[in-house]
This record gives sequence, structure tokens and C-alpha cells, in this order.
Amino acid sequence: MTAATAVGDRSPARKISAATAIWIGFAALAMVSFALPDGTIPAWMREVPPQWRLGLDTAISNSMKWLVNDATFGLFTFREATRAISDLLDAPLTAATAIFSTGLLRGSGSTAVQLAPPLPWIAVVGIAAALGYRFGGARLALLAAGAFLYLAVFGQWASAMTTLAAIAIAVPLGVAGGMLFGILGFSVPLARRVMEPILDVMQTVPIFAYLIPILFLFGFGPVSALIATMIYAMPPMVRVTMTALEAVPREIVEYGTMAGTTRRQMLFKVMLPAARPQLLVGVNQVIMLSLNMVIIASMIGAGGLGYDVLTSLRRLDIGRGFEAGIAIVVLAIALDRLSQAYASRRRTARSDGRGFALGLLGFTLAIYMLGLFVPAIATYPQSLEVSTAPWWGEAVRWFNINFFDAMDAIKSALLLNVLIPVKRFMVAQTWLLVTAALAFAGWRLGGTRLALLAGGLSLFIALNGLWEKAMVSVYLVGISVIVASAIGIPLGIWGGLSSRAWRVIEAVIDTLQTLPSFVYLIPVVMLFRVGDFTAMIAIVLYALAPAVRYTAHGIRGVQPTLVEAGTAAGCTPSQLLTKIRLPLATPIILLGVNQTVMLALSMLVITALVGTRDLGQEVYIALTKADVGRGLVAGLCVAAIAIIADRLIQTAARRLAAQRGERTREP
Repeated sequence: MTAATAVGDRSPARKISAATAIWIGFAALAMVSFALPDGTIPAWMREVPPQWRLGLDTAISNSMKWLVNDATFGLFTFREATRAISDLLDAPLTAATAIFSTGLLRGSGSTAVQLAPPLPWIAVVGIAAALGYRFGGARLALLAAGAFLYLAVFGQWASAMTTLAAIAIAVPLGVAGGMLFGILGFSVPLARRVMEPILDVMQTVPIFAYLIPILFLFGFGPVSALIATMIYAMPPMVRVTMTALEAVPREIVEYGTMAGTTRRQMLFKVMLPAARPQLLVGVNQVIMLSLNMVIIASMIGAGGLGYDVLTSLRRLDIGRGFEAGIAIVVLAIALDRLSQAYASRRRTARSDGRGFALGLLGFTLAIYMLGLFVPAIATYPQSLEVSTAPWWGEAVRWFNINFFDAMDAIKSALLLNVLIPVKRFMVAQTWLLVTAALAFAGWRLGGTRLALLAGGLSLFIALNGLWEKAMVSVYLVGISVIVASAIGIPLGIWGGLSSRAWRVIEAVIDTLQTLPSFVYLIPVVMLFRVGDFTAMIAIVLYALAPAVRYTAHGIRGVQPTLVEAGTAAGCTPSQLLTKIRLPLATPIILLGVNQTVMLALSMLVITALVGTRDLGQEVYIALTKADVGRGLVAGLCVAAIAIIADRLIQTAARRLAAQRGERTREP
């Protein structure tokens, strides 16, 4: 071969595309912003001047004050309306608390006199066992009874029953409200278009942000906590209801039409019964979210297990906090398994259900009457209670004595070499540059509409004067998501390839997902003190589960025929993973990363308790000062970050899935 031929065969150099050049330009500008000395870049590019800002926080605060102090509907004021709602909700909550926790009381406070005791602990354990056996057989009966027995044995019964009473009211009201709005969204397309962005904001605004206006409107107390729990737990039920009604098979709807049903009959006699399994999944979600809210709701008046965890965190009493946190997990597992079993069971004859209910009522009355004469039946004997609090405290003390120097060295190395440089880099970025980069990313992925959404929400944060705090939030969430993905994706791959490994991994992540968010703070504060590193560890633990679960699901979801084709072509196991399984599972893995981002953002406000200086801290300060406008605007900025990340990642996942689908269809 001659030299000329060799030169002629040489392929031309690949040209850099315009999009790549623009991204290189953004990266160069970001590095310049980071490298320039302080004061070089104009101050208005770092943070929007006060005269340019929207003033939304002041407007919201003034509006809220007007509502509470001056708004009137003619016959009654707005304050009287909110107090009437509070009184209306107080009646069932008081009744449920009397049944499960306090008994029937006359009077209030220290002067209250008990007229009748609450349900005996044996009765509640028996009811749980009976429901478990009814819905899932002997195994579920043992699990449910064991969970409630655990609460009694470990001294958590009184607090657990207070929590259960609140859940018993919040869940039915949340389910009913969610179904009503879901039916409205299904029936009226305009209502759905209005509700969709509202639901997005409700599911991305930090939980603390809900508390401020509720505290302002309804005051401090258990009813305010109940309302906050309902609002937090309702959005999934709305979405599930709309999705479930849309998924009703067309043949069933046509059968109802042929039978001459009216619109109301079609909905209540045909579609809702057909959608029952999916609706019960929504009920399960409401239960779990309500339990996730119990600690935060305790900050505005809810008692029970959440209050116990909160007071333990304030005292840094790791033993008591862990016991109360584990009690919440145990209660959550019992209610979760019972609700799932009820959702999946076959419907039985009405007469069988009536007989079961009468038998359960008879058992409860018999135990209640016995409890009036035998104290050990009514209340678990205190002398038989067991506590693990000293053991937890000693374990942490031993760990600190033996491993503090090593852990502190790791913490200092990560802070100095990773966390602080990344934080400085993010804080150095101007709002103009980041807004332009996000708008360009949105345009590349989803066109003009996504570009306007990403750029507009970024600009919203800047125009509210919270740019620096937002960049600190992005830094903390970004680092945490990278660490959680680095741990979770390999674990998910392992679990996806090995059923035995998945059984162990699933048990661990199920436990992580049922632990209340506050519980993560207690051990990490005891081990690492306060600061960004502690917050990162807590966020990683809280947000790890989706990265593991979605990755395992994506690996297991690869079509067996494609794996068989790769094996027939002589691929090694590592080649099957890197060339077939992982590329095809990437869209699902991206959705898992997206959920990890959402959970990390939801943890921001909780980590404000350990010394972070971000949007979460802004929300927490607003809560302590009852500053509605400041808290809501900071919460909306967190929601803006969440929506930007969600839309960009989901659009990228859909595009990647479409590309993978086209490639697998190629001959």
C-alpha cells in the first residue's frame, strides 16, 4: 500500500458540533467565574439587587395577615371559618384518641377525669392478628400481632396509640379528598390541567413549608397537625385515582353503557369497582406518607411517637430516639402489610364479612370488660417492659471512643478536598450563566417549552433573592445524589443479577424507606457532629433506596431473548452486563436517579437542623418566626429546583428509551 493510498484512506477528523461547542463555552465560563477573585464579577450577577426582586414574600405575608385579621364573608370572618373547620375535625380526632389512647375524659388538662378507659392492649393486638389472618393468613396474623406486641413490650404503647389515632382519621379523610379531586380531574379535562402543576408543587415543596400557613390559619395543636398530614398525603391518591379510572378496560365501560347506566351509575357501579385494586395502592401510599409525617407534625402540636423522636433529637438521646423511630417503622410495616393484603385479597360474600365483624366486635367487648377488672389486660405491666435505649447509647459511645479519630480524619479529608471546593464552585456561579445553561439544556432535550420552563424557574429563584442559598442546596443535593448513585447502582446491579442477594438488599432498603427522616439525624449527629458532611450522610441514607430499586428493576426487565442472543454470540458475563443489560436498563436507572434527587431535596429542610445554610435553613427559620411569605417562597424555590431536575431527567430518560427501542427493532 502506497503512502498516498494510506493518506487517502485516512478518515477526516470529526468536527465538533455546535451544541458541544456551546457546552464547552458554558463550562469555560463556569471555570472563569470560579477562578476570578471576589469583587471582579458585578454584584448584581451574583445576587439580584433588592430593587429588581419580585417581593413575593412580602406580598404573601401581607395577604395572609389580611386573611386572618380583616377578610370577611359577610356573615362570618375568614378566621371564624378556619376555626369552624378546626372544630369540625377536632370531633373525630378526639373520639379516635379516646378509643385508642386516653379513654373518655371529662374536662381537659391536669383536671381531666377519665370516665372510661381506652381499648386494652390485648384487644388491639387481637384485632391486628384477626385482620392479618383474614387478609393474609397465619403468617400475616403473626406479623401484625408481633408488631403491636413489640410496641407494648418496649414501652411505646401510649405514644403509638396516639399516633394510630391520628392516622385513623388522617388516612380516611386524605383518601376521600384524594378520590374526589381525582374523579374531578378524570371527569373534567380543564380541572386536570389546573391540578397537575398544583400537585407537582405540593409533592416538591418541603414539608416544613406546609406547616407555616397551617400554623398561621389554624393555630397550634393536634388538629393543625392533622390538616398538615392530610395535605401532605393526599396528592398520590389524586394521581392514582385519575390513573386508575383511565386504566379501566374499555370493554367494561362499554358493557356498562349497553346496560343503560347513568353517568353516576357508570362511575360508582362500574368504574370505581373495576379500579379498586389500583385505588387500594393509593390508600397504601396515603398510610405510608401519613406515618412519614408524624415527626414533622409533632412540631405544630401532634403528640405520639413523632414527638418522642423530636424531643430525643433535641436532647441528643440516641437510645430513646431510636426506640421511638423503630416503633414508627414497626407500626408502618404492620399497616403497610395489612393494607397490601387487603388490596390483593379476593372479595368474599357480604355475609362472611358481617360474621367476621360481629365476631371481632364480640372479642373486643369481652376483652374490654375483662380489662375493667384485671389491670394487666387493660394496660401492659410496666414491670415487664424492656428498653434498648441504654444499649444504643453505649454502642454510640463505644464507637466514638474507638473510631472517632479515624472517622474525623475521613470527614476532614472529604470536607477539605471535595465538599468545600464543590460548594465554592457552585456559589461562584452567576444566575445569568446557570439560567442560560438550563434553558439550553431544556431546549436540547425537549424543545422550546422545556427551555422556557427550566429557564423560567431558575429565573424565579434569582428574582426572589435566594440564588446563593439555592446554589448551596444544589451543591449538597448534587454531592449526595452522586454518592447515593455510586452506592445504589452497583447494589442494584448485584440484586438484579442475583435473587439471593436481592432478598437481603430488599430487606435493607425497605427498612431505610420506612424509617422516618428525622431518625437518620440522630446517629449521624452523634457520630459526626453538625455540618455539611453530617447532612450529606443523612441525605444519602434517606435517598439511597430508589437508586437500588430502579436499577435492579431495570436489570431484571431486560428481555431474556436479547440476553440469550448475546450468549449465543459468545459474550462473557461482563460483556452481557456492559453491552446489553446496562445500556437497555439505563432509562430505568435514570428514573431511579430522578427519584433519588426528589428524596434528597425533600430531606433538605430536615438537615437544616444540623447546621446547613441553604434553602432548607431558610424554610426552618421562617417556621420558627411564623413568617409565611419567607417560608413559602423558600419552599417554592426548592420546588423549582425539583421540577427542573425532574423534567430534564425524565425527558432524557424518555429520549434514551426511544433510541434504545429503535436500536432493538433494527434487523
